[in-house]
Amino acid sequence: MRVTSSAFSEALTLQLQRLGQRQAQLQNQVSTGLRITDLSDDPAAMGRVLNLQAEVKQIQQYARNNAAATSVSSVTYSAVSELKKISDRAGELCALGGGLTSGDSRQAYAAETDQMIEQALQIGNSQYNGNYLFAGTKTDTQPFVSDPPDASGENITSVSYQGGASALPFDIGEGASVSPYTDEATNKQFADFINNLVSLRDALTSGDNTALTQVNTRLQTSEDNLLSTISGIGAVQTRLESNDTQNQARFASLQSLTSQETDVDLAPTVVKLTQTQTAYQAALQSGAQILQTSLLDYLK
Repeated sequence: MRVTSSAFSEALTLQLQRLGQRQAQLQNQVSTGLRITDLSDDPAAMGRVLNLQAEVKQIQQYARNNAAATSVSSVTYSAVSELKKISDRAGELCALGGGLTSGDSRQAYAAETDQMIEQALQIGNSQYNGNYLFAGTKTDTQPFVSDPPDASGENITSVSYQGGASALPFDIGEGASVSPYTDEATNKQFADFINNLVSLRDALTSGDNTALTQVNTRLQTSEDNLLSTISGIGAVQTRLESNDTQNQARFASLQSLTSQETDVDLAPTVVKLTQTQTAYQAALQSGAQILQTSLLDYLK
């Protein structure tokens, strides 16, 4: 059966197109190192890759949240540590004040305590990244408000808490959240501590040893609360560090799975490319010879 020149030409053209497309695909894989770059390359694999990429983006968001929470926790830890230093000094002044007979010395300690009250209030109203640290969920509201000053027009008489009832949470993993902020109960303890400092100042000013004894007990309670808060912040930081390690490991795993789906095995791909190029050249040569023979037969 004799094949017409037109039919053979169509078949040859189709074969060359297939080989050319395959050659271009293999060349792209070799140059990019990727087995799939388009949905049509491998629809099933591309679907898996898209799912993996979506999970990678989620992990990256969790990592950013974790980093933000870690920063807040670090600043909070420093702030509470400063309150602890004030508490330590307040305890010293309370003990020293009880043994003094000189009114001038007591007044000097009272003046120092008044500065500590101002400092503690400033720390309580400190901000980080535009948010109040100790305001709970009301991060845009100043948490500690001092009542009108006493008759001298200078001294703080008391402090009250105006912040939120709960702490602002951060999503750091699937179904996992943590708050680097302190809650209402803890923040009210800070207010109690500042008010205890007010009582210490007033007791030193008046020279009332009984009042000093009573405020010393309350200051010790505040000291214990501060230590408990510092310990709790440390536990949050430990959890955040552990979670960061897990996120990094999960991210690396997802990247590896994605690479398994998309990366090309270079050595066999190069072999396939060479074979395809050889087949393409052979098809061109064979086609040229056959078409030339067919043309001679037609001329005869």
